Amino acid sequence: MDIKKVCSSLRVASGKLALHNACQKNAALEAVAAALDKNRVSIIAANRADVEAARAGGLSESIIDRLLLDDKRIDGIVDSLRLVIGQTDPVGEEIAGWKTPNGLNIRQVRVPLGVVAIIYENRPNVTVDAFSLAYKSGNAILLRGSSSSYKSNVEIVRVIRQALAGVDGGVPEAIELVEVREHDHSDVDQILNAVGLIDVCLPRGGKKLIQNVVQNARVPVIETGSGVCHLYVDGEGDLDMACTVAENAKIQRPSVCNAIECIVVHKAVAGDFLPKLEAKFAGRVKMHADDRAIKYLKNAVAATEEDFGNEYLDYECCVKVVDSIEEAIAYINSHNTKHSESIISESRANTRLFQAMIDASCVYVNASTRFTDGGEFGFGAELGISTQKLHARGPMGIKALTTTKYLIDGEGQIR
Repeated sequence: MDIKKVCSSLRVASGKLALHNACQKNAALEAVAAALDKNRVSIIAANRADVEAARAGGLSESIIDRLLLDDKRIDGIVDSLRLVIGQTDPVGEEIAGWKTPNGLNIRQVRVPLGVVAIIYENRPNVTVDAFSLAYKSGNAILLRGSSSSYKSNVEIVRVIRQALAGVDGGVPEAIELVEVREHDHSDVDQILNAVGLIDVCLPRGGKKLIQNVVQNARVPVIETGSGVCHLYVDGEGDLDMACTVAENAKIQRPSVCNAIECIVVHKAVAGDFLPKLEAKFAGRVKMHADDRAIKYLKNAVAATEEDFGNEYLDYECCVKVVDSIEEAIAYINSHNTKHSESIISESRANTRLFQAMIDASCVYVNASTRFTDGGEFGFGAELGISTQKLHARGPMGIKALTTTKYLIDGEGQIR
């Protein structure tokens, strides 16, 4: 890949988009939504080739689930895109404004970041999510997906660019897809070292990918996190609710980053809750239990130190019994990835303590962690879940791809 040539083209495209108003961008995105709907047969066919290759290559079914596209998921992609269209355009929003004593008018307004790169794994829906959020916020985007989803991504980007080319004022050059070769990551190195060419890079995938980007990037990075999420069942929790939430948070889609990986239980309810939980799971989840939890479970295996803080991304979880909410908080903060945590409790004091002291981007009370998602938060789509504390945190929607500038109007003032 000629990174300078690619980024130069994207820079020109971002300049064009910066001059487009919300109506122009929405019209282009509506054309893309219609094109994705119309071309679903070719997209699903390309995806089928990726899925077949993934199975032949021995990838797990949980990973294949992340890769898979069908009619229902295409519907979801189109619906998410239309939600983005319905979002307020953040570009030009005046965040603050004031007049100085010498008569200068100062306004702080939102502007696009410019050229954005995203490096992601498996999930081809991210191709559309990332593009739509970038385009709506006036940014050009460089996409680097994985080899496992390459055919799907090629077809999706073809459809997007063709749709943009058919719209008056559309900017098809605002999206570029890196050609991916299996076992060749030289293009990733080029992206991470494209200082002055790329304004920000976002990794979205597993722990290894994220660490590689964070540790080796010379361009600015918004760190998205792997999801070691916990459910804490308090001594004053509703145990039936806890079982229902645990089932949803672990089983509904275990391969995603907002699924729980560890269930922490207060000792006062462990004897009642854990047999209930095992019955609820009904053999669908392999539980790795600590010494105190395993005596209440019939089919659990003994947990090792590696289980605590592990992201299974499968029908597995670890279980730990604690003496107090303070111990639960300390344990979670030392083993989580700052993603999403939840407490089941009827105690207002305990829920407020949990929300105040847990260090994570999203902290739930009596609800599943599966709601940590741009669509569920009303953003339409998301770039990922930021687990850092600067610039953006939590599900990242349109505003996460903007920065600000100060616009100052004067009448000849000098200092």
